[in-house]
Amino acid sequence: MALQHVHSEILAMAGLRREHLICPVFVSEKAPEGMSAMPGMAAVPLGGVASQLQQIADAGIKSVIIFGIPGSRDVHGSAAVDGNGVVQQAVREIKSVFGRSINVITDVCVCQYNLSGHCGLLQAGKVENDPTVRMLAQIAKSHVDAGADVVAPSAMMDGQVKAIREAVGSRARILSYSAKHASSLYAPFRSAAFAKKGKIDKASYQVSYASPRQAMREMALDIAEGADMVMVKPGMAYLDLVKRAKEQFGVPVAVQNVSGEYAMIKAAGMRGWIDEEEWKALLLASMRRAGADRIISYFALDVARLL
Repeated sequence: MALQHVHSEILAMAGLRREHLICPVFVSEKAPEGMSAMPGMAAVPLGGVASQLQQIADAGIKSVIIFGIPGSRDVHGSAAVDGNGVVQQAVREIKSVFGRSINVITDVCVCQYNLSGHCGLLQAGKVENDPTVRMLAQIAKSHVDAGADVVAPSAMMDGQVKAIREAVGSRARILSYSAKHASSLYAPFRSAAFAKKGKIDKASYQVSYASPRQAMREMALDIAEGADMVMVKPGMAYLDLVKRAKEQFGVPVAVQNVSGEYAMIKAAGMRGWIDEEEWKALLLASMRRAGADRIISYFALDVARLL
C-alpha cells in the first residue's frame, strides 16, 4: 500500500488524471483468446463488450479506442466497411448501454482486415494511396453512423484527414495518427490483431525516427485538413515530439503507449528485472509531463486505479 501511495503521488505531481487516459479495447468476431506477446491482455468477444466497458467505466476512465478483429479477411479488407462489421457492432452496443458517458474512439485502418497487414490497399505489391483514402473515408463514415464520437485514422495515407472530414462532416471529431513512426514496437499488436508475426516494412508511408521535421510537417498538414487532435506514436522514445507539437500547434496532442512498450515492461517485470508498478507510473507520468493531453495505453486500467 505504501508503494501504491508513492506512485499515486508521482502521478498527481505530473498532473495526470483519469480524463487523460484512453483505454484500448480489442473486439473480436472470433472466440476470445489471450495474447501471448501481451501478457494480461485479451481480445473481447462482441458479447462481452458491455462487461469489459463496465470495468473500464468503474475505474473512472471515460474514453476507449476500439480495434476490431474480424472473423475473416480478404485482399481488399472489405469487412472494414461493412455496416455490420465487428467495430460497427461494438460501437452500437457501447452506445446503447453507456450513451454519452463513454467517449468512443475507433481505429480507422485496413491493416486488420486485409491479408497483407499493410495499412493501405496493395496493387502489384505496392501500397496505393488514393484508393486507400477513399476506403478510409467509407470506414470512418460507417463508424460514425454506428455512433462513434471520434474517428482515428492510422493509415498514414496522404489526404486521409481531408477525405474523412468531407465524409463525416461535423458529426465526429478526428484524432489523426499524424506522426506514426515506422517501428518494430508494433509487433505484439500485429500478432494479436491480425496474426502477422515479425516485421512488416511500412517505411514507405510511416515516419522515420530520424526525421522530426517530417513528423511536425505531417501534423501541420493534418490540422490544416481538419484534424481536431493529432497523435505521436510510439511514445517512450518520441516525447520530444509531443513537447514540440504541444508548443507549436493549438490542438490537443495525444500519444500512444504502444504494444511493444507494454510488452517490454511486462516481460522485465515478470522476470523481476524492474519494478513493473513503478514503471507504469513513471511512463505515463513522463508522457503527461511532456504535454500529452490524451494517452492511449494498455496500462490505462492499472494507472486509473492508482489515481
